[in-house]
Amino acid sequence: MMARVCIVGAGPVGVVAAIACAGKGMQVALFETEREIDRSPRAATTHPSTLEMLAELGLLDEFQSVGLVARYFQFWDGVTKTLVAEFDHQVLRDETPYPFVVQTEQHKLSELGLRRLAAMPNVELRLGTSVTDVVQDSRGARVTTEGAERHVFDYVIGCDGGRSTVRKCLDVEFEGYTWPERFLVLTSLFDFQAALGCCPRSYISDPEEWTNLFKVMGDDLMGRWRAVFPARENETDDEAFSRGSVLRRLRKLHKDHPMELVAHRNIYRVHQRVAKSFRKGRVFLAGDAAHVNNPVGGLGLNCGIHDAMELADTLHRVAIGQAGEELLDRYERRRRPINIEFVQQQTVANKKRLEERDPKVRQDNFDKLRRSVADPRLHKEFLMRTSLIESVRRAREIA
Repeated sequence: MMARVCIVGAGPVGVVAAIACAGKGMQVALFETEREIDRSPRAATTHPSTLEMLAELGLLDEFQSVGLVARYFQFWDGVTKTLVAEFDHQVLRDETPYPFVVQTEQHKLSELGLRRLAAMPNVELRLGTSVTDVVQDSRGARVTTEGAERHVFDYVIGCDGGRSTVRKCLDVEFEGYTWPERFLVLTSLFDFQAALGCCPRSYISDPEEWTNLFKVMGDDLMGRWRAVFPARENETDDEAFSRGSVLRRLRKLHKDHPMELVAHRNIYRVHQRVAKSFRKGRVFLAGDAAHVNNPVGGLGLNCGIHDAMELADTLHRVAIGQAGEELLDRYERRRRPINIEFVQQQTVANKKRLEERDPKVRQDNFDKLRRSVADPRLHKEFLMRTSLIESVRRAREIA
């Protein structure tokens, strides 16, 4: 009999988990609270290690067609407006078929994934259906949805975000902290590449106000830029979104930025947290339900997709009798420490590098980046880590 798997949450991680599980012959039900996918600006950078997984699922060509291929990324000194270092993913050409990142908004992955799932006979899609409770015993996991509908599954995967209902039902602690400042995202139709000479993925270090600046294609595929800034600790939404504040920030990047090219504004809280456990019995956590981090470096969603692929493979092996139930513990042994080492530590270090105030430490950081770019071995080592190829290989070594 096919394993019955319930996936809660139809963000990119939930959708990838559903496709991977269904592709291996499992009976999949996907529950999502919202009737439509959230299109607000969120994760947008997909690293080579993750592109390999999307290719394995047959999603890459369509995904790449609605995105932007970015071979390079740059670090800038925002104080002097000078380029510090440019990294080139081509140095990974012997390690991956995809020596670049693809910058595609995460809702596009969810939407194309849902279209794929709708055509699969062993998948039930339940958009606009909230999961309110998950309980389990030795025979199965019972999922209750609003309206007191009950469904029984062999396994449940919580991909329902940082405020995960599934995690709360398991009573699993979400260890870590929340940054005091929120992050402000301004989306602009201004062409920063033409104006500044930066590449479509640029990190700008500034002790007063750092910026992540990167290009995505938008739903019209005409291209737009996202600039991410730290809001002041006591800055209200109204202050951050005001014309004066928006122009001050964007004109710090380029003095002639016009207000009419601002297309969208968003502000959100940022956390560094990891669930104390990724598995309890028949129920698993993946993606933001299991771990959240600041977005500098674009690592969180990628790590979540890696969770989904690892979990689909693990459940499949147990379901077909290739491995015993004890293999289920390996999911946490692999995914939790890898997230802490490669995502939590790296994103905290990335943020600190951008906001560093000590002039000597700033210069030391810049010198290290310059040395990394100039030395082929260090250049490759740096990108093996940032692309998460190293993390995928390290995870496979964990028995």
